[in-house]
Amino acid sequence: MFKDIETLCVQGGYEPKSGEARVLPIYQSTTYKYDDPKHLSDLFDLKAEGHIYSRISNPTLDGFEKKMASLENGVGAVSTSSGMSAILYSILNLCKAGDNFISLASIYGGSHTLFTTTLKDFGIEVRFLDIDYTNEDFKSLIDENTKCVFGESLTNPNLEILDIKKLSTLTKKFNLPLIIDNSLATPYLLRPIDYGANIVVHSATKYIDGHASSVGGIIIDGGNFDYTDSKFVDFNKEDSSYHGVIYTRDFKNLCYIIKLRVQLLRNIGSTLAPFNAYLFNLGLETLHLRMERHSQNAFRLAQYLETHEKVAWVNYPKLESNKYYDLSNTYLKKGGSGILSFGLKGGYEASLTLSKNLKLANLVVHLADVRTSYLHPASTTHRQLSDDELNRAGIKKELIRISVGIESFEDIKKDFELALSKI
Repeated sequence: MFKDIETLCVQGGYEPKSGEARVLPIYQSTTYKYDDPKHLSDLFDLKAEGHIYSRISNPTLDGFEKKMASLENGVGAVSTSSGMSAILYSILNLCKAGDNFISLASIYGGSHTLFTTTLKDFGIEVRFLDIDYTNEDFKSLIDENTKCVFGESLTNPNLEILDIKKLSTLTKKFNLPLIIDNSLATPYLLRPIDYGANIVVHSATKYIDGHASSVGGIIIDGGNFDYTDSKFVDFNKEDSSYHGVIYTRDFKNLCYIIKLRVQLLRNIGSTLAPFNAYLFNLGLETLHLRMERHSQNAFRLAQYLETHEKVAWVNYPKLESNKYYDLSNTYLKKGGSGILSFGLKGGYEASLTLSKNLKLANLVVHLADVRTSYLHPASTTHRQLSDDELNRAGIKKELIRISVGIESFEDIKKDFELALSKI
């Protein structure tokens, strides 16, 4: 009945019955009791809904998954033990040895490494596409073994905004599912499915948790892609491990997410812990409030840095000077999120000096929680990239990424004023 995202953040997903716990409980159990052997048989044959074993599903995870599906306007979701496992599963559910997929070049360094090393060892090829691509650039990467397209709604660390509508128009033309990592924008600021995406992934470790307490991930299925195309063989043939189930026939628009759960999650694991799901659900209850404050503080800090005499450039999508300002008014109407990047006129060495003098902002290998933090990507999260790969990803060696928290803005500003004064 209630559809506003603020209400869904607080009350979506879990609906207690009379006399049950008002707050989503932690079901710290690996197993479940059944009164009727046939019921359990039906569960194993995917003829009934319910929980068999917590590697596959769990009531606490189910509440979190349902809330995320509702927030992203999806039809179903599967949580995982990390954001990286969510990205991996989203690809493996579509690709196998001999297949390839397209990824935007501007992505998180860990995703880049996953695609170029681990998936390469699996026999799956990634083909990178520059964010300023043309239709011909896109078309040139496609062959009969191309199975999907991957991108980030708001890139890490460059804050580039992906034109999802433009890309989804192309993916539909070639009948390819579009996967969007929405970790930095969150469903409060942006719902990629509303603009044509088919699958959304999150590192729940980031803004969903919001407090740097738990690692986890989630995949949301938009239920808006037709997998009956013969190129998606495994969706349209009998699964012998489930007595001849055919996913497109038996599960219709839920076929993607059910296949992912009962094949990949069942057979490989990477299951989210119930306690982490409980904490993620708590984080979601204040997501809308936190994202407003993160966005306000980041915008004000970006404005301050843009006018500072020692700052060479500032990258934040809500600045009118930003390349993506117009796209931000299309996709990020409620705010530009809490991440910004900038470089100093003194270059690499000045960036290191600044980082040593920040006090309130801490140097951490993380982002998107309530505390202000910073990182130098070229020497940390993206250090495995060559100079050419760094350039292609648009990561300058002097770039400092700031994850702006929800503290007093005046204190955040004062921290940067003092640190800049020592350069």
